[in-house]
Amino acid sequence: MTIAGVVELFRGRPRHEIGDDGRMALSDHLRELRARILKIAVILTVGTIVSLFFFDQIFELILKPYEDARDALGEDVTTTPTINGAGGPLMLHLKLCGVTAVVLTSPLWLYQIWAFILPGLHKNERKWTRVFAAVAGPLFLVGAAVGYLTLPKGLEVLISFTPADLTNLIEFGDYLTFLTRTLLVFGIAFEIPVFVILLNLAGILSGKALGAHRPWIIVGVFVFAAVATPSTDPFSMLFLAIPMVALFLVSELICRVLDRRRRDRNVLARLDDDQQSPLD
Repeated sequence: MTIAGVVELFRGRPRHEIGDDGRMALSDHLRELRARILKIAVILTVGTIVSLFFFDQIFELILKPYEDARDALGEDVTTTPTINGAGGPLMLHLKLCGVTAVVLTSPLWLYQIWAFILPGLHKNERKWTRVFAAVAGPLFLVGAAVGYLTLPKGLEVLISFTPADLTNLIEFGDYLTFLTRTLLVFGIAFEIPVFVILLNLAGILSGKALGAHRPWIIVGVFVFAAVATPSTDPFSMLFLAIPMVALFLVSELICRVLDRRRRDRNVLARLDDDQQSPLD
């Protein structure tokens, strides 16, 4: 794709034909999907290239949780980070900067996902686009930040199982995979309240239903946190589960408020003009 093509892609193209019901045809959806995927690819590519210029700072930031864990273990365990193969350093640069691009550009590519879903929504549901764009990206970044803070303790627990007579050689590629999984799990988990509210706006999930199943949902959150956290230690599980429970409770409250507003609008819609008129 040429530079002019990339510019034209982000400037936008004529809107697809939309039917009387406000929805696009399947062929238009497929073209829209292709355009959104290309935009996400360009966003991640540019983010990776920019990250390459800050590789040293990023490398220090990524290695810090391991160094904190090693310092906490002291002389009880001998551990050293390593890298293998002639092409290992190059792959390290690409993987590390790729992960950085995925995390830092999350508000942009999350918006592209939402923009693809948008034409399939009713007109009164589309007003939430700005809310989604404003909340989803920052929530993902907050989740990734919480995951980053849990890494030292999780690594300390895992490395502490190394026998005293052995040296634990941490292959950096495996360490980066572990770190990436942690950041993504925490980032995606923090997005769950957003999708709960979207389901409520679509009329699929009510606040009352959430309240009725609240105990089981909370238990499910702790089970999910125990399974999803790569380090499997209780500290990381609690760091994931407690914010998820808090966000779930907030999302339930928002859903109940939205349900009450819908009920009030429905009551007013059933009244005739004289009943809706205010009394003098």
